[in-house]
Amino acid sequence: MAFASSLTELPKQATCPLCLDYLRDAVTLDCGHNFCDSCIQERWDHLQDVFLCPVCFHHCPGGNTKRNAQLSHIIDASKQLPNGSSKRKQQEEEPICEKHNEVLDLFCEEDSELLCPQCRTSSDHQGHHLMPTGRAIVHQRKKLKTYVELLKKQISDAEMAYENQLSECTDARFKIENRKGELRHELEKFKYILKKEEIAMAAALLTSEVIMEDKLTQNKSCISNHMKTLKNRLYEITKKCLQADQKFLRSIKSTESEYADLPSSRVLTCEIERDSFILPPHYFGLQKMVSTFQENLTLDVETAHPKLIISNDRKRVAFGIRPTNIVDNFQNRIPFPAVLCCEYFNEGRHFWQVEVKGTGEFSLGVCKEIFRESIPMSSISDNDFWQFNQTLRPIWNTRDIEQGEQSRRFGVFLDYELGELSFYNLKSKLFLRKITGTFPERVIPFFSFGSSSDSLMISIVTEQ
Repeated sequence: MAFASSLTELPKQATCPLCLDYLRDAVTLDCGHNFCDSCIQERWDHLQDVFLCPVCFHHCPGGNTKRNAQLSHIIDASKQLPNGSSKRKQQEEEPICEKHNEVLDLFCEEDSELLCPQCRTSSDHQGHHLMPTGRAIVHQRKKLKTYVELLKKQISDAEMAYENQLSECTDARFKIENRKGELRHELEKFKYILKKEEIAMAAALLTSEVIMEDKLTQNKSCISNHMKTLKNRLYEITKKCLQADQKFLRSIKSTESEYADLPSSRVLTCEIERDSFILPPHYFGLQKMVSTFQENLTLDVETAHPKLIISNDRKRVAFGIRPTNIVDNFQNRIPFPAVLCCEYFNEGRHFWQVEVKGTGEFSLGVCKEIFRESIPMSSISDNDFWQFNQTLRPIWNTRDIEQGEQSRRFGVFLDYELGELSFYNLKSKLFLRKITGTFPERVIPFFSFGSSSDSLMISIVTEQ
């Protein structure tokens, strides 16, 4: 009996769990379960990352399978047994309806429920879409595959968002470290200014102390002499009070005259001047100056020197060869490498930022509206410009080059009513220079290049 039972069990073990037929080209997964090669490949079709065993849901990395030649021989032997069949179904593969004791061969899509032929007439499923279980299995597997694709896309999007967050975190850390370096550099300069001011104030106090001691010595001497004079007069008056009556009356007039002409003591004032230390205004007001008065300038192509190239957005200018298809209609073009801005100012306060890359000589500032008027070029003079000249040299500091410090950023602040034009180094927040004067009716921002500045590029920026 035991032998017969084993023979009966052998065909069951040689059956594929997916097609319920004898295994064809048997393969074994890492978990030990066996399948037809075509069945498992069809089940894993369109899957790329997660390959699960259909029986135990064990994850098989990479979807790797192993050929099982020994099992194939056992299957060939099993087919020769008298109880073998082409398709051996197990009892549990034919689910039976508990209510009507019939095979559940229908599937209700609305309720996701298996039905028998009698269940379909029930009022619970009237109007519902029913299909045979075979078609339902294929349809539901396709639906699940669409979910798989959707989940894969969501996972890909999540991974991309995660990578973006990592990149943003890295950039944020880099910016924070740069800002720390800037603050340390600024703090060192701040300490230097404080120390310098402390030394100057100490020297001023020492000078005040010497002057005060000298004044106190003079006052002491004057008071001492005055006291002697007063004592002498007191002694003389006391003596005259003891004179005879007639003599006393004859000398009283001269005595009163001498007393009235008695000089007062001259005392020098000894006050210490209280000097107050005030930081340069750009340490506290530069950021507010930028946010309040910043202008968005654009370059005027018509005033650009023929050797200068203006970008399409009219924010950058550099040396170069101009395209031949550009027609120069402006007659009074600037005779040296320079360009004006389209904007002009005749009142108020204005601030603009300029980024300079490369090496060479350049100038920033404002000028009269002289290049937009039909006047001889020979009449142009230096008095028509208010400018700051600077020469940029190569940076040899490796750390600065790694951090992209080959560019410098400058700020220009125009106070039209006060007649002041100030220049700042925005990287170090240092005040560079102030030019004062009386501006004409209108002034125009301009940028110019030196003779050896063919590697320079000047850009107008608006970041705060």
